[in-house]
Amino acid sequence: MGIPSIKDLNLKQKRVLIRVDFNVPLNENGIITDDARIRAALPTISHAVGQGGRVILMSHLGRPKKADKKLSLIPVARRLSELLGTSVNMAPDCIGPKVSAMVDELKPGEVLMLENLRFHPEEEKNEPGFVKELASLGDVYINDAFATAHRAHASTAGVCEHIKAKGAGFLLMKEVEYINKALVEPARPFAAVLGGAKVSDKLELVENLLDKADKIIIGGGMAFTFIKALGQGIGKSLLEQDLLETARSILEKARAQGVKLYLPVDCVCASGPKDTQRVLTRTIQEIPDDLMGLDIGPASAELFTVALSDCRTIVWNGPMGVFETKEFASGTMSVAKAVASSQGLTIVGGGDTDAALHASGLEGKVSFVSTAGGAFLEMLGGRTLPGVKALEK
Repeated sequence: MGIPSIKDLNLKQKRVLIRVDFNVPLNENGIITDDARIRAALPTISHAVGQGGRVILMSHLGRPKKADKKLSLIPVARRLSELLGTSVNMAPDCIGPKVSAMVDELKPGEVLMLENLRFHPEEEKNEPGFVKELASLGDVYINDAFATAHRAHASTAGVCEHIKAKGAGFLLMKEVEYINKALVEPARPFAAVLGGAKVSDKLELVENLLDKADKIIIGGGMAFTFIKALGQGIGKSLLEQDLLETARSILEKARAQGVKLYLPVDCVCASGPKDTQRVLTRTIQEIPDDLMGLDIGPASAELFTVALSDCRTIVWNGPMGVFETKEFASGTMSVAKAVASSQGLTIVGGGDTDAALHASGLEGKVSFVSTAGGAFLEMLGGRTLPGVKALEK
């Protein structure tokens, strides 16, 4: 991998401009409810501080179209100060004369947090003038925000054109290395477990994995498009009618290439996700016309568990059902247990999947949990990520 690590760069007394992912959840009172993303960046920040760098952090928070006090990074700077055990100064903006002055006043080992990048529309547009202003703040650029690496924004791609000394933080490097372990000469058998609502969200991923995986397990709402493509009735279950032919093509390609593709054989049904009164378990062939599948059933959970039992590499993205409701959570929890029980390399990614894994209490039992959703999917789907490409030597 031709990407320099932060360990390869001289940071002493340098202005170290670090793109982090501090897009953390806030409650209505502006209090951080989960600081996992801040904690994930601590090794990179601490290294830069320890090497005598003058550290400037930049991130987005939420999706503002203009400055919005409710989405200020002030609470993040406050929490980061607590975690680092040192003061983190807060800039009034991410560009401008006042920000430049604060950067110039930084001493080695000090940390400055820039205000929300997306208070400026130019960030997402990768606007040249905005890019130059951001780049002027740093002598060294570090990207540690893998979750935004699939976006060619000013802070993830643009600044790399103006700062020669650049590299990956520990988190981004770890994300890329683990995903590459699965995609490049994985230990076999290699299984991909895919769930979630729609085939369309995972189409590129499924097609790329057909050329790499030995087994593909499909659950969640997306499974019903494949089941329908096989000629089965699915009641009121989720269906992407326009992708039936694509689903048939994927099934045929899997068969031709010797990839074992597993679909649910039973499911937990109800009239809708909020109906917890009439919950039935039925085989796929017997889904009532007025009900929809909202979780894989116990037979499917057992089938998937057995399929994963001999695998030496497992990638999991997407829950098996509406796991947020306990009546439809059993299938996802069973898969979490099967993945966590594996003795091989296990990689879990995607916001819903991460949440499901945490709900199972088994997050400490897997090899790696990705912090990303879109970037994780796109890299597994075979795409080159702009934020990673920009760091290459």
